[in-house]
Amino acid sequence: MSTATRETVAGRVGDSAVRPDAALKVRGEFAYSSDLFADDMLWGATLRSPHPHARIRSIDVTAALTLPGVYAALTHADVPGENRYGLDHRDQPVLAEDVVRYQGEPVAVVAADHPETARRALDRIAVDYQVLDPVVDAELAMAEGAPVLHPECPGGNVLRHVRIRRGDPEATAEVVVTGEYRVGMQDQAFLGPESGLAVPAEDGGVDLHVATQWLHVDQSQVAHALGLPPEKVRLTLAGVGGAFGAREDLSMQVHACLLALRTRRPVKMVYGREESFFGHVHRHPALLRYEHGADRHGRLVSVRAEIVLDGGAYASSTPAVVANAATLGIGPYQVPNVRMDCWGVYTNNPPCGAMRGFGAVQACFAYESQMDKLAERLGMDPVELRIRNAMREGSTMPTGQVVDSAAPVAELLRRVRDKPLPPPADPTDPRDLPGGVANTTRGDGVVRGVGYGVGIKNVAFSEGFDDYSTARVRLEVLGGEPVVSVHTAAVEVGQGLVTVQQQIARTELGIARVTVLPADTGVGSAGSSSASRQSYVTGGAVKAACERVRDTLCALAATRLGREVGLVDGKLVTADGAVAASIADVLGDEVIERTVEWRHRPTFPLDPLTGQGNAHTQYAFAAHRAVVDVDVELGLVKVVELACAQDVGRAINPQAVLGQIHGGSAQGLGLAVMEEIQVVDGTVRNPSFTDYLIPTIVDMPPMVVDVLELADPHAPYGLRGVGEPPTISSTPAIVAAIRAATGRALTRVPVRPDDIALAGSASRPVPSRPEVPCD
Repeated sequence: MSTATRETVAGRVGDSAVRPDAALKVRGEFAYSSDLFADDMLWGATLRSPHPHARIRSIDVTAALTLPGVYAALTHADVPGENRYGLDHRDQPVLAEDVVRYQGEPVAVVAADHPETARRALDRIAVDYQVLDPVVDAELAMAEGAPVLHPECPGGNVLRHVRIRRGDPEATAEVVVTGEYRVGMQDQAFLGPESGLAVPAEDGGVDLHVATQWLHVDQSQVAHALGLPPEKVRLTLAGVGGAFGAREDLSMQVHACLLALRTRRPVKMVYGREESFFGHVHRHPALLRYEHGADRHGRLVSVRAEIVLDGGAYASSTPAVVANAATLGIGPYQVPNVRMDCWGVYTNNPPCGAMRGFGAVQACFAYESQMDKLAERLGMDPVELRIRNAMREGSTMPTGQVVDSAAPVAELLRRVRDKPLPPPADPTDPRDLPGGVANTTRGDGVVRGVGYGVGIKNVAFSEGFDDYSTARVRLEVLGGEPVVSVHTAAVEVGQGLVTVQQQIARTELGIARVTVLPADTGVGSAGSSSASRQSYVTGGAVKAACERVRDTLCALAATRLGREVGLVDGKLVTADGAVAASIADVLGDEVIERTVEWRHRPTFPLDPLTGQGNAHTQYAFAAHRAVVDVDVELGLVKVVELACAQDVGRAINPQAVLGQIHGGSAQGLGLAVMEEIQVVDGTVRNPSFTDYLIPTIVDMPPMVVDVLELADPHAPYGLRGVGEPPTISSTPAIVAAIRAATGRALTRVPVRPDDIALAGSASRPVPSRPEVPCD
């Protein structure tokens, strides 16, 4: 009998394991949903309303059906189930009936043997519209007498109002600062447009291969609209080219299935870029009013806030976004007295829903702007003010919930503050200056600024939602070697979740060969790939299922060997460390398979009058320091460097963690200085990547990142959700740096050149804090 030697399997928890899709994506060989193909396939296309608000008098598809190559042209009358869907509220028609509520709302769908034929068929559909005045201002939509867009909504156009009351809402303070802030509509701007392939099945059902974020909620909504039992609507995840929240809602799913069932042929749908802007939800535009009160030493006494979120035409996830903006809207600070009101409102603007940061982004821009304003009023260093009020483990949220794991807010701020500053720009190198190689500026009007931001985000679903994931783990011997397969419905949207599942299985079972099966509805729900939750919840499910497989294997080995054994590094060993047998010898032809539903600790609804309650399961924190160079005469900005510090609890895959922090910071940069869907009177003016600008590799600065690993005792491996916090704190840090350079108030994002430039002024502004010159 030999003694077991330690042979650690590569790619465990804590390793920077290589992603199985990495080489395929780099070489351009990865199959995305838009690459799907089937024999005898038809192409689907959608007719969309050109008006943000109109009554439909009639729809006539006759001329479309006479076009050779067209196999179907369907309207709301052809929807076999209920013509309604929605994440929380089924308020959105599959195809518009008597009214359209936003520009781009689907009115009819066609299937043809060629995509160009399908587009020509759309032009032949005659729709008689009575154009109505759109309701486009969220505040006015809340007012008494405003046209009600959804008569069934008990709050009129107010979809949800969350109020939080803690301490004395009328508390007075020695120093008070107020501010009104606005956040524009941001797009998720994923590169892979909405697409999928629906295939009719022999049992009268349909198989849908689609890029999504939440397979089972799609299945439920599609089945409801088709009038089919869920088991006859089978979904398989296709390659996803980014998501960031926009794929939580349905886009082409029901439309493709309707056409496939009508034609009895496979139907593929792929949106173009312009259609994609109309085909998914966006980040909520926001109006935020804040009043911060403090004593003369900088201790926060009170915060009063009102937030209005424009939810657009349909509910989507607005109710949950409202709750997040309200419960996280004071920031990672200790405040004894809070009065917060947050509203989500229906308008005739494009529907808004989930986007990375989920309500916390808008609030963070406002409360961090307020902290800078308060620091200036007090004559304090802005970082010192934040540290003085920083939340810590044991602090109480405005909802009354105690933060019962690490909350290293002060430490994160100190780390980014203490990083060495980047060197001055080289005025002879245009790449170093705002405007870049276009040589727009020569450096004579360029000022450097430094700014800070820190944010808080909840992890996983909240307010009593039954948040769980299902994992099925199978152990068998193939080719003389033990092999593990993991099957979940958890969606890989580019964040590296497949790799995480492999790492957990290798860690728990010590077996190198781990295959993660394609995600589909053939296994129980894993919830959505959103809310920074999948590593936590699906990771917990995979870990628990592996533990049950391990226990079953050890029990089987004990029976066959006549002694107790454990599983260590893929070997069955006795208590003294001696190898008792190999897994292959004990298992033979048998298969061990276990399925587990795993839930995090429970959360609870908020009290409707006070907003008190343990609504969230985990909190995550990140801080940024931004360094910018600004041409104050031309209004040009160059982000020189971003420093970030974030607590991740445990880095399951350190390299992937860094990727999430870099990517999240990039989206925060976009919101700060360039990204906005321009909506005028309900009409989108810039539905293209020509006119909707997103950061490129040229726009992203070098990043300096500190990753803290302060374990959460309630989470698997102590991990903490990673994906959203860096998006939250990067935006206010960049704007604060621009303020420092320009002395401008900058109360709206994205910051535009005309917000900065001093038209007709011959002198530079006086910065509110000392500047670091570029030359």
